[in-house]
Amino acid sequence: MTTVGERRLDHPRGPSLPEDLSSKAEVALLARALNREGYDDHLSGHITYRQPDDTLLVTPFGLLWDEVQASDVMTIDLDGNILDGPWDVHPAITLHVELHRARHDVAVAVHNHPRWGTLWADAGRVPPVYDQTSALESADPVVHREFDGTVDARESAANAIRALGSAPMALLANHGVLIVADSIAEAHNRSVTLEWRCRQAWHLEAAKMGVPMDPVQVEQLGTYFRRGNYAELWWTAMARKELRLDPSVVE
Repeated sequence: MTTVGERRLDHPRGPSLPEDLSSKAEVALLARALNREGYDDHLSGHITYRQPDDTLLVTPFGLLWDEVQASDVMTIDLDGNILDGPWDVHPAITLHVELHRARHDVAVAVHNHPRWGTLWADAGRVPPVYDQTSALESADPVVHREFDGTVDARESAANAIRALGSAPMALLANHGVLIVADSIAEAHNRSVTLEWRCRQAWHLEAAKMGVPMDPVQVEQLGTYFRRGNYAELWWTAMARKELRLDPSVVE
């Protein structure tokens, strides 16, 4: 028998995802889950997932994120050439190509124009952390303040990647957000946490209320959640939700 505060280490923390879930299904599930969290700027945005052979799985151009299925997910090489898939890829995939060529540690990249993240990007400011949920990812996004070309321009994409540096997230002024991670679960965690953080901070600053959290507390919380593998647990729960709502997402 356990007491209050004890962990039942001999029991699972929740149902697992299907063992036969493909990488393309993971991309489709991530697109669906993030669309529900505000990553829903119509036909804009793209997700890439680097594979062991250095090809990239990518969401297709022309489909909304809430309708993407595993069979819609495209495969491209590191030059942006289409290798497989029924559709086209977004002209702005140049951003991801430049990213994956420069950052070999990045497995998953998410770019979109969510409402609250884009507001802070356009303001050229990093949103303060006001609450515990905003500290699920303790790192601050960097701000890239230059909008210096069309979405398919290689030099513009390269400038954004240089501004990102080794950071896990960036706010791209007059554009949107860019999130990178070493797994699907971490990409989900960072994407949703950044949008939550941006929304809370915008509301509180507009109301001239609230006190930002101490940076030491933010880092302590981030460390606590990383040690508890919260990103994986959270992702598994939200992916299960998408599977319940529409099992065809993995087809």
